[in-house]
Amino acid sequence: MAIGPYDHVADLTADRVRAEGLDLTFVQLPVEQILQRFARYREWEVSEFSLAQYVALRSRGDESLIAIPVFPSRVFRHGSVYVRAGGIDDMSALAGRRVGIPEWAQTAGVWARGILASEYDVALDSVEWVQAGLDEPGRAESVETTLPDGVRLERRPDTSLGALLRAGEIDAVISARPPRNADGRIVRLLADHVAAEKDWWRRTHIHPIMHVVVLRADVYAEIPWCAANLLAAFDEARRSSLRRLLDTAMSHVALPWAAELLADASDGDPLDWWAYGTEANRRTLQAFVDFAVAQGVAAAPVAAERLFARETLFSTRI
Repeated sequence: MAIGPYDHVADLTADRVRAEGLDLTFVQLPVEQILQRFARYREWEVSEFSLAQYVALRSRGDESLIAIPVFPSRVFRHGSVYVRAGGIDDMSALAGRRVGIPEWAQTAGVWARGILASEYDVALDSVEWVQAGLDEPGRAESVETTLPDGVRLERRPDTSLGALLRAGEIDAVISARPPRNADGRIVRLLADHVAAEKDWWRRTHIHPIMHVVVLRADVYAEIPWCAANLLAAFDEARRSSLRRLLDTAMSHVALPWAAELLADASDGDPLDWWAYGTEANRRTLQAFVDFAVAQGVAAAPVAAERLFARETLFSTRI
């Protein structure tokens, strides 16, 4: 299994929590390497994977992978729009502008474009989109996509988004990471993006999912029970992590008020924050699929029941 170094997975990777019946060897790499290598080569049996790429594949009939409803990375994306300092400071002002993206099917971009359309009336076809590597030239799409009618996308394999933004050839960049910013000229469009994200969460209860855990279909076909056992182990590791954060007797992370921040963010039972399972995430998954279809990342709507191993569909708490 290849997965990033998350605290909410650490008890599993450190063998403090075990997946019953499975002998797991963990590969830990920078998350971009995990996603890219597994997308190309399927090097390991279980992997963290891009939600957008997975939905794109399943919507086009590719069943070489099957997911379990474990979501190691979730990030609100109002803060993923970057501009030149002193420039645009209103999301609505992106209409009619040139906006750079690393890939049309990057999960962060799907969420951000969906938010722009639904919250700020910035239609897909009102923007001139430019695709290039974030800081290095040559990045290409990882999966097949079909742009909606009227959407303009220029591909620039000769340069990077950071260079284009600094030169004024584009007005903004939407990316999971900011462009390199040694001179401090690149800033978030929304200075107080956290306030906008909290407001969106409280109105919609959508907590954007970036990554999902997938199994190779050949492994799942041979031992289908592994899906439920992996879900159970991931969920116990998640709960252990949250219980540590809620322990006020000592500092488990280098962050003051961690327990209070968790309680505020969860807006309910903190142990249900960052929930796994299909039912607990149905609203978020449906919003993502709707955005992906509207943007041509998904070829057709995909129900949650078609995304996840059937053994995991009705497990909301393990």
